[in-house]
Amino acid sequence: MENNEINNFIKVWLIILLSLSYCYIITKLISKGIKRLFLFLPIVSLFLFLPLNLYSINLCGGTAFFISWLANFKLLLLAFQKGPLALKNQSFGLFIAIACLPIEIKTTKETPKRQLINFPIKALLLAILIQFLDHYKQQIHQNLVLVLYCFLIYLLLEIILAITAGLARAVVGLEVEPQFNEPYLSTSLQDFWGRRWNLMVTRILRHTVYQPTIGLISTLMGRKWASIPAIIATFFVSGLVHELMYFYLSRVPPTWEVTCFFVLHGICLTVEIILKKALGDTWRVPKVMSRMLTIGFVMLTGFWLFFPQFLRCKADVKLVQEYANFGSFLRNLL
Repeated sequence: MENNEINNFIKVWLIILLSLSYCYIITKLISKGIKRLFLFLPIVSLFLFLPLNLYSINLCGGTAFFISWLANFKLLLLAFQKGPLALKNQSFGLFIAIACLPIEIKTTKETPKRQLINFPIKALLLAILIQFLDHYKQQIHQNLVLVLYCFLIYLLLEIILAITAGLARAVVGLEVEPQFNEPYLSTSLQDFWGRRWNLMVTRILRHTVYQPTIGLISTLMGRKWASIPAIIATFFVSGLVHELMYFYLSRVPPTWEVTCFFVLHGICLTVEIILKKALGDTWRVPKVMSRMLTIGFVMLTGFWLFFPQFLRCKADVKLVQEYANFGSFLRNLL
């Protein structure tokens, strides 16, 4: 990684911290509502632009996810005194930590023992997987490579977010909500997307898209079926934001395959919910089979719609190479 990229990264994050300081002052001076939203919008726009100053897959991707996606959604919620930033009497440090990190404070102080045990195992698996892909990717079948990429993305996200949560605990001194809950144990799409996969994003989308859509649709067609368009709208917005993340990484116009991936999952999730309500407890799929079907569906649709754009811009090659270079740097230090 070039020194110029590191300098740009530092400058970008200094701007982020200054911008969030401005937002903190605004929350103290301006009451919730349209006026506060209007004063937040220049920062929201700036946060959409800042990742374009970075080219590293890790630095650009992490900044885009933390700031252009999560921080922006948190600020939009905060404009109306909602969401994870809407804590009473919070300190400046806590505000900055919650705003720029993918965390949400929880009330309980316990960290599940399973997470503490699994973390080093998953970190080791990630290191092995990166080394394997770096050295042997060209020698194995492309379909197997795609399967390994599924594990790579999951392990990479969980490790990065777990490290972020650990830093937040060390700096802020508070326990944060978990980001993942063993998604490979999912027994349905509802279980996968609602209770196990990237839960910070799930919570943010619930507040910013799902609940407002429920409220709007309920006034038009009643609450009984309002959840269906709300689910589709939530997955559609998630698809659009993923397209934006891909744009930051590739700098090429979107192909909308990723949006199609999320809309497809939204449709299939609504069908699943309707079938569960219709069948009730009269018919249940064994857990082993339901887990295989759920993870198989997620992976196969990922091969079809999620990964092609990722592979065309060679983000996979750059990602693995950056981590391999970082590993070599650490070995040289030792």
